[in-house]
Amino acid sequence: MKPILDACCGSRMFWFDKQNPAAVYVDNRVVPHHEYYKNRYVEVAPDIVADFTDLPFGDKTFKLVVFDPPHLKWAGPTSWMALKYGRLEDNWPDMIRDGFNECMRVLDDYGTLIFKWSEVEIPLRKVLKAIDASPLFGHRSGKHNNTHWMAFMKFPIEAEGKPHEA
Repeated sequence: MKPILDACCGSRMFWFDKQNPAAVYVDNRVVPHHEYYKNRYVEVAPDIVADFTDLPFGDKTFKLVVFDPPHLKWAGPTSWMALKYGRLEDNWPDMIRDGFNECMRVLDDYGTLIFKWSEVEIPLRKVLKAIDASPLFGHRSGKHNNTHWMAFMKFPIEAEGKPHEA
């Protein structure tokens, strides 16, 4: 199995190598390459079609998991934004929590989870409350500093809360 999982790859926008041979790309949809608006193209072509809340992998399969879930509630089901980024339903806290937990389940001990969240609608504090976890560190980016990149590490139960004693 490849060591990296992108659990909701979308159009792989932040990947430098969109065909990275070390990564498995998963999304719950396929969007054939097409022009949505003039000069605006989108394509979602996952290796595996699956829901990030129910991944088809065994426990501790990956060394690195990238989790960039949809972050928009207001995007219409057939809008450019929904096509490009996906969309959230009213049960978004459960969906994000279940997705985060599923990403941690498939992450190997001492593996790293990179979680990207754009708080254009939902503040990061509400997302962190929903997942009930705190990142090790993170970084804000974007035009308005509303995109958060956060790193989490999966510690074995016996080392929980003791990262320096690994």
